Amino acid sequence: NIKATADERGFYYKIQKPGSGDKPSVCSNVTVNYKGQLTNGTSFDSGEDVSFGLKQLILGWQEGIPLIAPGGSITLYLPPRLAYGDQEQPGIPANSILVFQIDLLKVN
Repeated sequence: NIKATADERGFYYKIQKPGSGDKPSVCSNVTVNYKGQLTNGTSFDSGEDVSFGLKQLILGWQEGIPLIAPGGSITLYLPPRLAYGDQEQPGIPANSILVFQIDLLKVN
């Protein structure tokens, strides 16, 4: 029961702000603020002013972050197959649906 857009690749998203300028590609390095939660609201990770190469990240981030431009903000609702699948992670049970709030600060 979320108000979000279904993506044909199998996840849901909600763009709070689209941002402006060139959107990143999967080959981009990006700087973000983010917060990760389970569907029950339990927070498992967060970071501010953190830079990543998108290729290094889970598939859901590789597919979701390019939907916005720098200055943009998006919420991603990722099924296990676009996150960590059946691999348990610290604070994340296996086969969890993950919710990420991501602010794209810049494309490096």
